[in-house]
Order: sequence, then structure tokens, then C-alpha cells
Amino acid sequence: MRIGHAWIAADPHPTISPATGQLIGSASLGTAGHIDDAVVAARCAAQRLARLSVWDRAALCRRVGQAIAARADELAMLLANEQGKPFESEAKDELAFAVEAFEVAAEAVKHVNGTSFPLREAGRLGITALRPRGVYGVITPWNYPIAISCAYYLAPGLAAGNALVWVPALTTSLVASLLMECLEAADLPDGAVNLVTGHGAVVGDALAGHRDVDAVGFTGSTATGRSVAMRAAGKPVSLELGGNGPTIVFADADLDLAAARICEGAFTNAGQTCTATERVLVERSVHDELRERLVARASAVVLGDPFDPATMMGPLHNQDTVDKVLAHLDDACAAGATIDCGGAVATGFATPLYFPATVVSGVGVGTLLNREETFGPVVPLLSFADEEELQAITRASRYGLFASVFTRSVNTAMRQAGRLRAGVVHINEMSAYWDLTVPGGGASGSDSGTGRIGIAQSIRAMSDEVTVTLGFG
Repeated sequence: MRIGHAWIAADPHPTISPATGQLIGSASLGTAGHIDDAVVAARCAAQRLARLSVWDRAALCRRVGQAIAARADELAMLLANEQGKPFESEAKDELAFAVEAFEVAAEAVKHVNGTSFPLREAGRLGITALRPRGVYGVITPWNYPIAISCAYYLAPGLAAGNALVWVPALTTSLVASLLMECLEAADLPDGAVNLVTGHGAVVGDALAGHRDVDAVGFTGSTATGRSVAMRAAGKPVSLELGGNGPTIVFADADLDLAAARICEGAFTNAGQTCTATERVLVERSVHDELRERLVARASAVVLGDPFDPATMMGPLHNQDTVDKVLAHLDDACAAGATIDCGGAVATGFATPLYFPATVVSGVGVGTLLNREETFGPVVPLLSFADEEELQAITRASRYGLFASVFTRSVNTAMRQAGRLRAGVVHINEMSAYWDLTVPGGGASGSDSGTGRIGIAQSIRAMSDEVTVTLGFG
């Protein structure tokens, strides 16, 4: 843990690699008292950060990006070992994404401004100005422990002039600590970012409910997000939660493109992505053609050691995730679904966390695969006859994060974009596609969260908008 200018040790918690089952280090178990200390340090730093000009904050972000880039390979190796994703094809990309986040934030903050507007009374003008919220509490997950932390919170938070108290997932605390070394090397003001590791039910709850924290950001499960929102009641809260976004394939779609993008979205990070391809809704006349393509692609996915260059997919991160995937598959099969490939824990590996790329057809509308977030490398196939039936299938789930539509018809694409309950709708692209410059987040009334992420959107969301009226006549 790092609080203020000091590294703090506490009771150790073993960190086990999901790939090898071996001990790779230990994380400190922070307490509510550590959160108190971190908030005090952040409050002192917030005063210094608030006095920095926009250009100074931009320079600060650039220094952080450069410090991360200087240790990117070291960070990627630890990320692959601790989280389980392939080193060459995914861990390195995640670090590049983090570096880019700070670069984009450094430029975006110069263009995120307030507004001016005329008032009814002559000789008066109204303006709004953005100012830092102050102390921002951040709680982040294990699936993208560097990319999400940097792009959603650390980069925009520092660009906006906030001081942060960061609670990462306990199981990826080692790579979070190494990232903190990069922030330290970037010569941030002491306390600008404070890292407190530990059990979420201890340090996460203490942070969310802390009366001296000005705002809270959380990315993770919907159930935990609800708990965070209740504890942080009365404060600005940003929640980026779960997803079960539909990927819809119409009969006129390019099926080869659809199959490629579906599998990329489903099997990247072993499906442990809130925007992953969670369910595929395909027009009945092309169902079998698409299924053949998906099975061929899924069967070719190489499961293996994250450090083997041939590996395309690593292990799942923990046993709870494996159990959830198996429970969803059992539920679907009990309702008549058929597993076309994969579907069981792979044997011959160092841990029981390796799960092959899986395709399931004949999935029922009421099954867990269609209603809930599976968070594993599974492509469930459901078919529809017309758009009325399609709407009934999509509405069976309460999630509303990302969705994807494959069609050659502009009319069909735009009609679906208007009807789907999703914060982001991609056309002829995988649901997991993401760009730092565009807004994203859950649809209103869904179980996918509140607020918008994206560098510029996050800078604005992590700022207070102050209205000022001027009299000059």
C-alpha cells in the first residue's frame, strides 16, 4: 500500500497465479484505519492539485504515461501471471491502452470547459466553470486491473485535478502496486494517488461510505455496485457494472465478419469482460450457417499458458467464475440447449481454471445464459423469426451496457440502435469494441450502472460545475 509519501505494510495475503497455482507474492490487507489515513493524505494533496493550471495537470498526466511506458513489459508480465491473460496478445495491449489513456487525458482536459449564457437582466452574464470534486474514491476490478483503473479513473481523475484513494481488487493487487511505483516515479504530489489494498468488504466498504470522500467511482458486479451506491448515498457516484449485451445477426449480414467479431468479443480475456459477447441472437434462416462458422473458430482457439506465444486464451481468474460458467451451461442444457464445442473444464493443466472456448445452440429465452452475465468464454445461440420476437428475447435480460448489430441494411441498423436497451450500440463490430474518445455506460433503468465513461466524459463527471453570474453594466 502507498499512502501519502510512504509505502505501508500490513498483514500479508497470498497471491496465487491462476495459470500455475503457484504463490507469486503477497498483498497487504488494509483496514478501515488505512482508508482514514489515505483520505487525510488525499485531502492535503487535493488542495495542491486544485491550484495547478490545466496545462500543469496535462503535463502531470504525460509524465505518468511515460513512467508506465518505461516499465510496460515488466507490468505486462506481472499482469499475465497474476490475472491469467496471455502476455503477448492481451497483457501488452492492456498496458499500451493505459499509456494511451494518460496521453489522451493530457489533451482532453484542455478542451473540457464550462459554458456561458445570457441572463434575463441586461448587463449580466452567466458562466459555468469546472473545478475538481476533491477527494475521489475509486474501486476497481480484477479483469482489466490496469486498463480500467487508468482509463476510467486515474487518468481523468488527475487531469480534472482530484486526489484519489484507490482500492483495487485484492487478487490483482501486486500489479496495482507496481503501477503505483510508476506514479511515484512521475513525481506526483504526495497523496495525489493513494493505494489501499485489501478485502473489498473491508477497505472498499470503508472507502465508499467515508464521510470525507467527495465522490466515488466503482467498476464491478451489479450486486456490489448496489452496495457501493447505498454506502455512498448523497455523493456523486459513477457505476460501471455488468453486461449481457446481445449481438444480433440478421440474414443479410456478412456471416464471416460476424463470426470473427463474435468470437473475438467472446474469447478475449476468456470472456471476462462486461462488454463481452454474452449472447448471440441470429435470424433463423442463417442460424445453422453461423453456428458452423462459430464452432470452427471456437474449436481453433488455443487454450494454454499465458506466456506461450501460441496461446490465444488463458485460464479463468478464479473458481467462482468457473462455477458460474458451469451453472449457466447446466441450466441451459436442462432447458434443451446443445453444447456444440467446449462446455467442460479442460484437463491436463496446472489448475482447474482452464475452460475452453464454448458454443451452445438452442438456448432458451428464460435461461441464465440469456438473462444473466456469464463472464466466461461462452457463445450462446438463440434464433428469432422477426423483429418482434427479437425484442422479446433482448428484453428478457435487465442488463443494458453494450450491444452489437450485424446487417448490411442502414435502416435495420438504425432501427435497432433506437430500440435496444443499451448505452452503446455497435454496427458490424463486436460488442467489446472500445475507444477512449467515445462515451459509454449503462442504459437508464438497466442493471449496468449509471453515468458515462470515456476520457473527456470522465473528466467532466469527475468535476463540479459551478455557476457564476457577473454584473458589468
